[in-house]
Amino acid sequence: MKKIKYAMIGFGGIAENRIAKEGFACDKARFAPLKNAELVSATDLNPARKSAAEALGLRWFASAGEILSDKNIDAVFIATNNLSHASLAVAAMNAGKHVIVEKPIATTVEDAELLVNIAAAKKLSLTVDHMMVHNAWNRKAREVVADGTLGAVNDACFHMEFAYGYDSAEAATWRCSSQAEMGGPIGDVASHCFYMAEFIFKRKIRRISCVYLPKIMKMNVEDGAYIKYEMKDGLAGSVKVAFSELRGGLGGTLSNLGYEIYGAEAVLRGYGTLFQLSGHDGEPLKIRLEIDRFNSQEEFQPSEIRNIYQELVEKHAKSIISDSPLNAGDALHNIKLCLAAHESARSSGATVEVK
Repeated sequence: MKKIKYAMIGFGGIAENRIAKEGFACDKARFAPLKNAELVSATDLNPARKSAAEALGLRWFASAGEILSDKNIDAVFIATNNLSHASLAVAAMNAGKHVIVEKPIATTVEDAELLVNIAAAKKLSLTVDHMMVHNAWNRKAREVVADGTLGAVNDACFHMEFAYGYDSAEAATWRCSSQAEMGGPIGDVASHCFYMAEFIFKRKIRRISCVYLPKIMKMNVEDGAYIKYEMKDGLAGSVKVAFSELRGGLGGTLSNLGYEIYGAEAVLRGYGTLFQLSGHDGEPLKIRLEIDRFNSQEEFQPSEIRNIYQELVEKHAKSIISDSPLNAGDALHNIKLCLAAHESARSSGATVEVK
């Protein structure tokens, strides 16, 4: 069976180490080749990235335009700066390429809607890198909530809080300087919390209330936010995100990236479940998922660990092969939630409806 041939547009550090080496299994010492997908080429605005790409056996193109003109490339993975995601995705689909876009799919609702509409009209598969849904511990959390193990669930908290932006070099990056580019804790990490809450509870968030944290950092974006969300059926929870929290160091930071889901009979706690990790040996943190029954605790151990980026790529490739294109509706909804949080915070926490 023919593999779908991909090219990467944007080849920075995360693109190389997470998407190429892990997602497309270019690190042959760690991963077997993917069944349905193959990364064959790459480009980046920085020509110095050529050697890193060629070291992985990838053909280097001088520009995105050259990639889009290559008839041998079926699909592209866009991993450039956020403001260019939409324009590059439009160009790729107009060239007949299927598309994976690094989060966020776009920086405005209008652009995200445009991409969804073009993909539908051209019958192309379009998705965004919401990779955490493929984590084995998160999939188990979804099962536990659904099977009633926790009893009646009435609350949950998803949180990604850490220190970023105290250093002047960090403060100058888009993450700390531009809400318009989806920088700040809301655009950068609350976005992950939103889609993970929807994944675990199998329902959409429809209402958002948000306040910013006290301003103590010298950067242009919000330091952090406390967000209350409500789902269509009334189930409510919270999201806590920040760039201002020290959390002791790397270990404390990574273990804090997770959630608590509160039921009448037990609490489900995830440690390191909201991050880029898959659970492979050698990662800097052992991911944990614990059911706390108040007088006893049970830790979940997955029987099989799959790389979260590989699962994303394979799902996209399979959708192309089976002629059942993905539509990126979840990514459009995610943009709406992030922008609703900012709208609410600017209105002193007023509730904002999200359709």
